[in-house]
Amino acid sequence: MRYVTLGKTGLQAAEVSFGGIPIQRSNISNARLVVDQLERYGMNYIDTARGYTVSEEYLGAALEGRRNQFLLATKSMARDKASMAKDIETSLYNLRTDHIDVYQIHNLPLHEIDEVFGPGGAWEALEDAKTAGKVGHLGVTAHNADALAKMIELHGDRIETVMFPYNIVEIQGHEILKKARELGIATIAMKPMAGGNLEDWNLALKFIAASGVIDISIPGMGSPEEAERNAAAAEHFGPLTPEELDQCERIRKELGTQFCRRCGYCAPCPNGINIPSAFLMANYAKRYGLADWAKSRYNALPYHAGSCVQCGACERRCPYNLPIRDMLEEVAKVFGY
Repeated sequence: MRYVTLGKTGLQAAEVSFGGIPIQRSNISNARLVVDQLERYGMNYIDTARGYTVSEEYLGAALEGRRNQFLLATKSMARDKASMAKDIETSLYNLRTDHIDVYQIHNLPLHEIDEVFGPGGAWEALEDAKTAGKVGHLGVTAHNADALAKMIELHGDRIETVMFPYNIVEIQGHEILKKARELGIATIAMKPMAGGNLEDWNLALKFIAASGVIDISIPGMGSPEEAERNAAAAEHFGPLTPEELDQCERIRKELGTQFCRRCGYCAPCPNGINIPSAFLMANYAKRYGLADWAKSRYNALPYHAGSCVQCGACERRCPYNLPIRDMLEEVAKVFGY
């Protein structure tokens, strides 16, 4: 495993490391097995979040006795100082540690930047925690390129890490991430598999490593097998071949930009629809020739796309501004309900 310096933090992190969303769907025993593989392959950067339900707790248990072999990163949706200070203490407790290497503002949109970085904002609590030795370095995450650009322009001297979607089909942040790197800000790629829409793990991770604007990627890992697969992919990094570049272009044309990344921010649906699962089953039916298999699993969902009442609550929460209501109508057409 190759290690890179995370900008001005000086931290040495594995080029391919761990994203903590999927682990919440398993259990503590499985989390220990996953961390065993991370330790085995040297994938030392672990990213999680307060918003990932039990992810912090599972990882805290799995890291007991080996905490210092890893760099721990987490994040909070808190926007004011008091709420952030409370979340930092919760994270320390859940992760069973006295310090967190990187603490990040989670999914900061354009209209909340001034609140977070202003007087009484969440950033003040992060700086206090850093002074107290509870937090090592401070970062931000975003899903919107304009928001990331504004944060770097106004607060690039204070921000040490940025995390942003970057993958074969999402390169809208390329120039902004390049600028961040020039300022010494570490760049971390979230959604390296485009929310599960990319099938070729090797190509997806190689593309990010070859981008020139990303320090590390953090694919989500929910099983020991996924950890092993990601580690194996890192052994083949290098310049993309002409054939691989052509393949990337074909994937972009096929997926376009309007696709679900399965981030879950659209939930909860007031009518009970599991929106990401509905989209996933429709993709299996349309793109992979698995119509019968997909329909049986779609049928097992308690609520279906046709139950949508067009309230729009999901669209107001979607960080990618997807036309979810229209997309659900298409799912209903695929399955008939």
